[in-house]
Amino acid sequence: MGRVVAICVSERKGTEKHTVERAELVEDWGIKDDAHAGKWHRQVSLLNLEKIEAFRARGAEVEYGAFGENLVVEGIDFAKLPVGTRFQCGEVLLELTQIGKKCHSGCAIFQRMGDCIMPREGVFTKVLNGGFISVGDNLEIVEQNL
Repeated sequence: MGRVVAICVSERKGTEKHTVERAELVEDWGIKDDAHAGKWHRQVSLLNLEKIEAFRARGAEVEYGAFGENLVVEGIDFAKLPVGTRFQCGEVLLELTQIGKKCHSGCAIFQRMGDCIMPREGVFTKVLNGGFISVGDNLEIVEQNL
């Protein structure tokens, strides 16, 4: 089981995400009012807290949301899970649709550090059932397609 450490949103694409204490997730859309929500397979992005902390230990000064992630979760190594894995957080049900993605050409973190963890460690999900998520909520794996 994991724990939601941060929820990050941005109102416009191309801007850094900022943290909020609570967010509404809308079925087949993503986080309400987040610029990256939409009817596609990358509605909500997740990143593991321990991977962020290891990156910080290498000298990176990054805040939550700097990688473009929506949810920072402690205790689940997302990149090791198969596509199709489902996660439950209260009423919210998410399904893993993609592991990693290419950094955009102007990725400030890659330019500064020569590396970025989002392409290897970040995952993307669709919202199968909406509801609210708050910082401190538990996120658990409820189904794993191996």
